[in-house]
Amino acid sequence: MKRGTAIPAVRAALAGAMLAIALPAIAAPASRADRELEERMRAHIQVLASDEFQGREPGTEGEAKTLRYLGRQWFDIGLVSGTNDPGNPWFAPVTLTAREPAADSAHFFRRGRPVVIPQDEVLVLTSGKRSLLRQAPLLFVGKGEGHEFTRNELAGRVAVLLDGEHVEGGGSQGSERQNKLLAQGASAVLTVLDGERTLEQVSARRERTGYALASDSLGGDLEAFITRDVMALLLKGTGKTLEGLSAAAKEPDFVPVPLNLSVTLEATTRETTIRTHNLIGKLPGRRPEAGAVLLLAHWDHFGVCGSPPAEDLVCNGAIDNASGVAALTELARRLARGPELDRDVYFLATTAEELGLWGAHAFAENPPLPLSQIVAAFNIDSIAVAPRGTPLAIVGRGMTDLDAQIEQVARAERMKVVAGDEANEFVKRQDGWALLQHDIPAVMVTTAYGQIDRMRGFFDGHYHRPSDDLSQPLELGGALDDVRMLTALTRWFADIRRVPATTK
Repeated sequence: MKRGTAIPAVRAALAGAMLAIALPAIAAPASRADRELEERMRAHIQVLASDEFQGREPGTEGEAKTLRYLGRQWFDIGLVSGTNDPGNPWFAPVTLTAREPAADSAHFFRRGRPVVIPQDEVLVLTSGKRSLLRQAPLLFVGKGEGHEFTRNELAGRVAVLLDGEHVEGGGSQGSERQNKLLAQGASAVLTVLDGERTLEQVSARRERTGYALASDSLGGDLEAFITRDVMALLLKGTGKTLEGLSAAAKEPDFVPVPLNLSVTLEATTRETTIRTHNLIGKLPGRRPEAGAVLLLAHWDHFGVCGSPPAEDLVCNGAIDNASGVAALTELARRLARGPELDRDVYFLATTAEELGLWGAHAFAENPPLPLSQIVAAFNIDSIAVAPRGTPLAIVGRGMTDLDAQIEQVARAERMKVVAGDEANEFVKRQDGWALLQHDIPAVMVTTAYGQIDRMRGFFDGHYHRPSDDLSQPLELGGALDDVRMLTALTRWFADIRRVPATTK
């Protein structure tokens, strides 16, 4: 099905029916209730991670099937629409713009005269649809560190940056320095690949499709990359050499050096619109004016991600994150069957987490209730990893005021919580991070990170690969503990006697 055409059918289908401390090695035998819970979670994962759902890619028939299945489950459990928007019950629209590089060029001038260079030795990228910069002067800034640039220094200039060894994690630190220079007023940044990184590596990483909410107005920032040899060629006849500039940059009294060079840079992108949806349900409480608790998990994955001659072409995402939405669904069932709560509980299945946490950002930018009324948010992601009895970790420890109460609830549930914040290594890789950027107190409380090497093993193995599918055994022991703990946490934070005011 074409992108954006699936959800009306989904909505019609729904409307037709409703409208670091280990526990003892020997754990107690699973109760009948736990066995039933595991069976239901396993059944959800088997449906959502099946090839029929095509990897749950946003804007495809796989999305339609996913939201139709989850919507039916949530309605039958007893949830009501949580969008609080009569025009879009259950399904909150999220429109994304996908951009991929189309064309680029770089023309250099030495004292106003063109310098011929191989165009395949330079790469120019933009975050906008088209960006053009004409004959801007070059300013050598070394490693971009140790000097506080003024806007007057950088305005109208192209900052020439040494890549060096600042490429840990595939260039993330280099990107931070480039973004900082752009924010400080540089018209563009030209990075000299003088370290281990090659232009081919940059191209493979940076020329992938980028995504943003369609409501965001992306600027036309320009970033360019050039090989060491071509930069050395450009400097000939300017009175400067790359070796000399590199040596000067290492001195403690280094100051930026104007170069007798200018450049015209141009880059364009191709745009595609993706129409997708968050699913939002609600369990109404007695005192909705007292705020709400938010539970969330992302439903999306990468769809068809392989190509022939490979036999397995679908990224099914059984652990990431069919396991999370299975737990979210069973949390809804448990809470709906229990005593009525004071506060509303919102259930959010986000889209486009894998593309950049965009569904969570969209929820925060167009929320169904004032964000200040969200007392606590608990994200659930990739939890079919740890065995029963694994201690809990708090991903986001120290970033909210929730920690002490989480540990109090854990003690009441006779569950252990890992000390320290080692799990925060992964905090930016999940939807809770997007919510934190909007001042929503959000954490993950999960056994999946309770023994962190096990999670690292998943990231190094089946993560984001077609092998994260039903051919792998599902470990749901820790996931059952997560559901039990999250049930207790939701009841705690929904109780206005225990949490009388919004916690930030």
